Amino acid sequence: MILSLKILIFSTLIIVGYYFFYSEYIKLNNYEFTENKGNQLFDDVNINIKNFETTKQKDNKKNYANTHETDVSYDKIEIIVSKGDTFLSILKEFNISEKKSFEIISEIEKLFDLRKLKVKNKIFFYVNTKNSIKKIEFNKNINEKLIVSVNSNSVEIENKILKKTSYQTSKDFNINNSLYSDGLKNNLPPDILIKLIRLFSFDLDFQRDIKKNTLVSVSYEFDQINDNDKLEYKDILYALISINGNKLEYFKFLTNDGFIDYFNKDGKNVKKSILKTPLDGARLSSNFGMRKHPILGYNKMHKGVDFAAPTGTPIYAGGNGVIEYIGNNGGYGKYIRIRHNNEYKTAYGHMSGFKKDLSKGARVNQGEIIGYVGSTGRSTGPHLHYEIIFQNKQINPLKLKLPSGKVLKGDELSKFQREAKRIYADHLNQLYE
Repeated sequence: MILSLKILIFSTLIIVGYYFFYSEYIKLNNYEFTENKGNQLFDDVNINIKNFETTKQKDNKKNYANTHETDVSYDKIEIIVSKGDTFLSILKEFNISEKKSFEIISEIEKLFDLRKLKVKNKIFFYVNTKNSIKKIEFNKNINEKLIVSVNSNSVEIENKILKKTSYQTSKDFNINNSLYSDGLKNNLPPDILIKLIRLFSFDLDFQRDIKKNTLVSVSYEFDQINDNDKLEYKDILYALISINGNKLEYFKFLTNDGFIDYFNKDGKNVKKSILKTPLDGARLSSNFGMRKHPILGYNKMHKGVDFAAPTGTPIYAGGNGVIEYIGNNGGYGKYIRIRHNNEYKTAYGHMSGFKKDLSKGARVNQGEIIGYVGSTGRSTGPHLHYEIIFQNKQINPLKLKLPSGKVLKGDELSKFQREAKRIYADHLNQLYE
């Protein structure tokens, strides 16, 4: 009995155990099926993602190739123009046919005279791996650039105007040696110094009138080219030279008839009828009057003044007028005489050469270059012999009291005075801000 009960209990446990085992087995099979299905789903998603990424990479390569074809990278070669170079001779250094060279030159000449290329000018060539020119760039002037695109079938040229920013600045300093040298020491640009000298040359003899501690004060405009940071110096707005308390000052002004000129605070024009000193930075080497002639060896009347200066220094017309004589003139060497009106003439001797295309009867303006300092004729060294002739008689240029130019009146004077006050206020702000 007891044995039968034990067998029954044991059999029941076996059956219950088998039931639980079978149930868990079925659940386990269902789980693996679901998991495999899920993994397949994720695998499908991964495959789609990979396919998408592969497609995207192919598209990127395609865009990059297009960009590469459109904006090809070339080697940039800088050529600095040397003495004796021509544009044609420079082109011959590259892999380019003579026909294509002349085609390039012909296109450039439509916008720029290649004869104006100067020594040390820079030209940039962009070449491919075969050393064939694909692009040329060079500055036409300080704020214009020529860009030449060279294709197999054509040559295209672009005249690019470079952007610039305008500025105004002011400086003042004392003269210890000379206006020019002390100006340079005080960081005044040479271009402005030359304009300053020309402006005051109507009133001052820079060799005799300038004293130590003379005060110079100037305001001027300049542009900075954004593309290359080069500076282009513009007009002087205000200028003062004070010698022992005696002030000479001038303001820039646009007159009613459309001319830019300079006037003192009373509205009187800076310009006189004739310049006392018709060149920059010269030294008075011989005055007007009796002297022992350096070549002839005896006393002789010197009917002009001599300004020593290096050979090639530009000489300016002393006033508006007509060229009455140009050519060789005995002891004067290369010589020009200008008739300014019925009373005044100026003469220039010992020149090394004349300005190109200048001839008898040509009209010249005051301050225009007419020739260059030399030592032709009876001369011991490079200098300008300068004469002012009044009623056909030579007179001392340094003692000449010359008539003034235009004088502003009425509404034009009032307009000038308002403008002068504004310029002077800006000048002081620039100096002391």
